[in-house]
Amino acid sequence: MEEPPWKKLRLSLERPYKDDRGNYIPVLLDITPEGEHIYEPREDPSQVLGDKLRRIFLERGLDFFDKHGVARHADNEDDTENPEDAEVEQDAEETRRIQPMTAEELFRMRMQLMPQLYIALGEMSHARDLMSLLLSTSAPVPGSEAPILPGSHAPTPAPVLPNAELTASIVTKPVPIPSVQAFNAQLAIGGKDEALRQAANVFKGAAAGMERARVRGEQYWSQALKIRKSNWGLVPAPLPFGSATGKGADKTSKDFLISFGLEDSSPAFRRRAIGHMPTFETSSNVLELPHRQKTRLRIRLSTLDESGRRTASQNRLLVPREDTVDGALAAAQRELIEQEVFSLLIRESSSLPSASSRVSERLIVIEAAQNTELAFELVDSDSIEQPDEPPDLGDAKCDLIFAALHLLLLRIHTHFKTQRLRNDPALSQNPPPPAPAILQPVLEALQYEVFCSRVNVEVEKMTGALRAAGVPSTMRLNSVGETGQALVELFNDRNGGRLSGDIVVRIGTRDTLRLTFTSPSKLYAHLPQGKINVASITQLSQLLRDEAEQRLLNRICETGTELCSSVSGTWFVDLITSRAVGRWEGCVLNFRITYGEDFKILCSAFRLDRANGRPESLLDTYEARQQEGLPLLSWVEETIGVALSR
Repeated sequence: MEEPPWKKLRLSLERPYKDDRGNYIPVLLDITPEGEHIYEPREDPSQVLGDKLRRIFLERGLDFFDKHGVARHADNEDDTENPEDAEVEQDAEETRRIQPMTAEELFRMRMQLMPQLYIALGEMSHARDLMSLLLSTSAPVPGSEAPILPGSHAPTPAPVLPNAELTASIVTKPVPIPSVQAFNAQLAIGGKDEALRQAANVFKGAAAGMERARVRGEQYWSQALKIRKSNWGLVPAPLPFGSATGKGADKTSKDFLISFGLEDSSPAFRRRAIGHMPTFETSSNVLELPHRQKTRLRIRLSTLDESGRRTASQNRLLVPREDTVDGALAAAQRELIEQEVFSLLIRESSSLPSASSRVSERLIVIEAAQNTELAFELVDSDSIEQPDEPPDLGDAKCDLIFAALHLLLLRIHTHFKTQRLRNDPALSQNPPPPAPAILQPVLEALQYEVFCSRVNVEVEKMTGALRAAGVPSTMRLNSVGETGQALVELFNDRNGGRLSGDIVVRIGTRDTLRLTFTSPSKLYAHLPQGKINVASITQLSQLLRDEAEQRLLNRICETGTELCSSVSGTWFVDLITSRAVGRWEGCVLNFRITYGEDFKILCSAFRLDRANGRPESLLDTYEARQQEGLPLLSWVEETIGVALSR
């Protein structure tokens, strides 16, 4: 599509000095209040040249152009400096002067001088002819004189030249042919169009630049209002470099900065949480964040199960949209908070009381608990990928740790703010209390989870062995006994909140055993005789064996009392030898309980006949895993019946 004619117009930027008629355009210097124009006087080129030549002779002397004088002056100086060389050159010059010129030198000199002589001859001939014409002028024609006014002098008569000798002729340039005229007109019009188009393009570019600046200014302040409406912090920008800062200088800020960091963060992170609106066109045209590192906190949890298979899980990082100002600030704030959390983790991981750690610039690996490894890593935001699979239990656990770290960071900020606002002079003399930990609560929670799992395994082994022996038994585990509100209040506890839970084991239909535990690894057994602190898993296993054995022996005694009522038998539990002893006339029957691998219950029956006087003999044995379908108490009844029949 062709452009309109006004777009093809070109204007020359050269300053015009003649009008359309070819007349000189004077330069306007000033306009008086009366409207009179004052122009710059036009100088005569010949007069200017004469003034310049006169200045040369006045300032530099009359012999300025005398080259021979300059050459002699240079020769004299060389002679004074090197007298021997000057004498040699003078002898050579005298020798050249004495020698006659050769034919070649004469011809060369003739060729140089003859053109100049012919020019001088022509000039002298023209001057002679002009002088002869001026001297041979005739008298003026009568009646042609102008009247002479009274009191005025008569004018000098002008010489009259002969018509035959000196006449004037007018020569007119021939008119070019039409094609040449059309071509010349096209050249003139094209040149003017080109100049107009160039000037129009200049004005068009300037107008487009002004429009872009106006639109950019409107966007700048509209974005600033949106930022303020979203409650982001706006702080005055520092003065530009080189601004006056002395007394009386204007120190008012002309711009603002955006502060998106947390209020109680350390000064290093508050300085990094600074952004500003772009004052020029950029690729993103959203925000300028000079200190942004674009790193996120990745949490990895690796566990090793009983079969030796290692399971790894990690938290799910969401990639926010940054096409708006609010989204870009939120993403930058999230990255800065995670970087601050990572810096606190590095500082605390070097002094952990119950775990070993390996620390590098962007990676922290901690042996949190038995067969459990916890890792914190700063990864690039561009390398984060969204998984398609739904999160499993391990990923949810990492997400919980990630969220808890943010709450623990806020607790540290609250502690610093409280210390800063405290104005009590009595408390200011004492050293401030240490800041709450951010990593230790996470490790204690993981250790508590592993501890509850190990306790659960031991109790399940015991209940499984009891059920295999035909003794009904159940277990109820509550790892976290606090409510949701109590869990949230643990983050405000300066002394470090502790998680607690309990486990209740029911043996048979009447007997129960209650165990309570507190994070990270404290276990208490609540027995009829008192509360016992369990220090290890081995002690817990022994306690479970003893309590289960005590309950089973009591049930055996109750069963024997019912069966031996006809013979007036007596049954009791010997706490020293851990036996259930039954006595009646002429017979003593003992039941002893032992444990095999994985709490496998073994029971042995011994009989002692007083009439025969024979020592105690093994009557029968019971093994739960080998005698499936036969409960322990049923076997006890059969054994007592056999002893009564003898």
